[in-house]
Amino acid sequence: MIQIKDPERNLRQKQEQREHEILARHASFADESRGRDREEEQCDIRTDYQRDRDRVLHSKAFRRLKQKTQVFLAPEGDHYRTRMTHTLEVAQNARTIARALRLNEDLTEAIALGHDLGHTPFGHAGERALNRITQDLGGFCHNEQSVRVVERLEKEGAGLNLTWEVRDGILKHQTRMIPATLEGKIVRLSDKIAYINSDIDDAIRAGIIREDELPSQLTDVLGHSTNKRLNTLVHDIVRHSEDSDDIQMSPQVQKSMFTLRQYLFDHVYTNPVAKGEEKKVENMIEQLYEYYIHHVDKLSEEFLLLIREGESKERAVCDFIACMSDRYAVNLYKEIMIPKSWSLVGIEQR
Repeated sequence: MIQIKDPERNLRQKQEQREHEILARHASFADESRGRDREEEQCDIRTDYQRDRDRVLHSKAFRRLKQKTQVFLAPEGDHYRTRMTHTLEVAQNARTIARALRLNEDLTEAIALGHDLGHTPFGHAGERALNRITQDLGGFCHNEQSVRVVERLEKEGAGLNLTWEVRDGILKHQTRMIPATLEGKIVRLSDKIAYINSDIDDAIRAGIIREDELPSQLTDVLGHSTNKRLNTLVHDIVRHSEDSDDIQMSPQVQKSMFTLRQYLFDHVYTNPVAKGEEKKVENMIEQLYEYYIHHVDKLSEEFLLLIREGESKERAVCDFIACMSDRYAVNLYKEIMIPKSWSLVGIEQR
């Protein structure tokens, strides 16, 4: 069958038309987005959600995730997750679910890739430290910081100018929040599916727990291996959300997943072997903050620009530290806080 080309429609518009033909009625359609804070000319090839995905992927904040802690601080081994590999696992789980439910895969991926851009160095230990330090500013939450990254900090203060739907999904990936789109709800659950299973896998690899120590009443429901648990959780969401206007799980599987999450809090996230270095991290973050509060002129130019544009020095210092990778934070701390050896050329040795 010969298809007649429509010279009046560009490739982006044809993709938008295909979305309406293929996606489920409850999907988020790119041509119905609530738009961006700043209007801009649309791409003639990519939809708005595809552009958002690409902007996140090419951002500096995304690249820094490869050197940020997921759970274990600076682990010795190549196979432990980092914040970037966690993000990629979230995106893959979320895309699988979105595709099966005929929802917008591009929007889902954009939210998933951006959901942790605001995470601090050293994972939740760094987040706790910054939250404690900045109570007078309203505290620190990584999901809110992720939105700040894409709206304010990237591209030397211009931000990425993402669509409203992507920013909503990034902000509301936390358990206590409910995203406005089904795609955002998929990412919210996919985040938990990813970190629960990967954290178990990493903890087993580290010798913190064993597979046979996981509560049998939970593994009998979810599966007795990482792969089987992932398969159970993804399939359960698809089965119970198909032809629905919500993203949901069966009561038994959902209860088992959150109970397993609590098991991780009790046996991994507070384990003294796995978390023995975290107090040092918190002290380091606090000392870096104090140093830069009293030496604001030492901040990078992009953060000095924030202050010149009216941001408080406290917020700018918080942004600076939150953006750091683990390695950068350690090296900077050594440079500032650790005395260097010295010698004078020409002085007779005695």
